[in-house]
Amino acid sequence: MRLEWLVSFLAVVDTGSFVAAAEATHRSQPRISMHVAALERGVGIPLFNRRKRPVELTEAGKALADHARSILHEVEATEAAMAAWRGGARGVVTLGSHPSASAAFVPHVLREAARTSPDVRVVLVERSTIELDEALAAGELDLCIRPVSPAPARASVRRHVLWAEPLVALHPPGHPLSELPDPLPVAEVAAHPLLSIGRLDAPETGEFESYQRFRECGYELEPVQATNQPQTLMALVRHGLGVGITNSLAAQVTDTSGVCVRRLEGGAGRRVAVHWDSARHLTAAARTLLQQVVRQPRPEGTEPAPDPGSE
Repeated sequence: MRLEWLVSFLAVVDTGSFVAAAEATHRSQPRISMHVAALERGVGIPLFNRRKRPVELTEAGKALADHARSILHEVEATEAAMAAWRGGARGVVTLGSHPSASAAFVPHVLREAARTSPDVRVVLVERSTIELDEALAAGELDLCIRPVSPAPARASVRRHVLWAEPLVALHPPGHPLSELPDPLPVAEVAAHPLLSIGRLDAPETGEFESYQRFRECGYELEPVQATNQPQTLMALVRHGLGVGITNSLAAQVTDTSGVCVRRLEGGAGRRVAVHWDSARHLTAAARTLLQQVVRQPRPEGTEPAPDPGSE
């Protein structure tokens, strides 16, 4: 029995398919299938019911999964114990991040990691907030930097809040909102067609901070269009399709030519944190990167955000 067989086996267990397991482990699907088949030959009994979608564990598979996790946890703990003897952590860490943090914060983290922990290789995965939550739950990420809201689906996910930032409204020059001083009242902004970050068909979008801010002021944010890409939002505003609502960091890292960036009434509307799943063992390399993320100065234009819920 080989450790790589167990890694591939658990990847299928956690993701629910051989294709997703291949993506999560950066291996080919045939290799994942070969590892699982070799493991089944070794134990002499099927581990998955392949007629089900997603694939389901047999009773024997469930028992083996528990033992496999224990074995890999012990291997990771051994690696962590040896890190102190060899002078530092090493290994691959998968870091997820949403677009504005990827542009304004992550490059500084990667530069510092390369300088202080050259044996730690960081694989950056950029996705939307909801996709990051799903990837963390599936075990595809070791750490992820995402807004605190909406809350992660898994109760085992822990966080350390990194910064807070205000919400902003975006409009073209000469727009009626140009006549009003900052901060712009939500009541005035709500009178215009709106564009937001997120997806129109995703119910979780309604939990984003901008939607919460509108509700606090007695309005519902009902956008005519939404996107997860800040630069696309700017282009929609620039073409007169509506007033954009987003976080200030997203505006800071994109091309705002032809767009006025205005602070929305209320305090800092978004908190951003680094998240990890406490149900999964963090390797020494992942813990090292986590420490570097926490120590990294927050992006310019953001505010400190003490949080009693941080771990």
